[in-house]
Amino acid sequence: MLKDKSSAAIVAVADIGRARQFYGDTLGLDLEDDMGEVLTFRTGATRLIVYRSDVAGTNKANAVVWDVGGDLDAIMADLRAKNVRFERYQDLGRYEDGIHHAGDMKLVWFKDPDGNILHINSM
Repeated sequence: MLKDKSSAAIVAVADIGRARQFYGDTLGLDLEDDMGEVLTFRTGATRLIVYRSDVAGTNKANAVVWDVGGDLDAIMADLRAKNVRFERYQDLGRYEDGIHHAGDMKLVWFKDPDGNILHINSM
């Protein structure tokens, strides 16, 4: 029933203005629709919906993941220049310069201003 339908990631935030700046300016996503307390950003062939919620940032798992292929280093450099801090998870193997290594995979996590966990990887 849903296998042929498109889907989108959705993230709850406490402050929609701060989220607009982070997802638009810091992450460089194009804002497609602004409905006041709901923003829709284009990210590749998909959409990321950001909405204001009183329970923002309570998810303790990944909220969004991007597979960035060979662009990981450039993306990380851009995010570092915008003061994004990368997370370190002790039990995930070798960690070097903000990157977790699992075989040929490179895994990076960071948080938005509400504490939502965002993930980028390179396979």
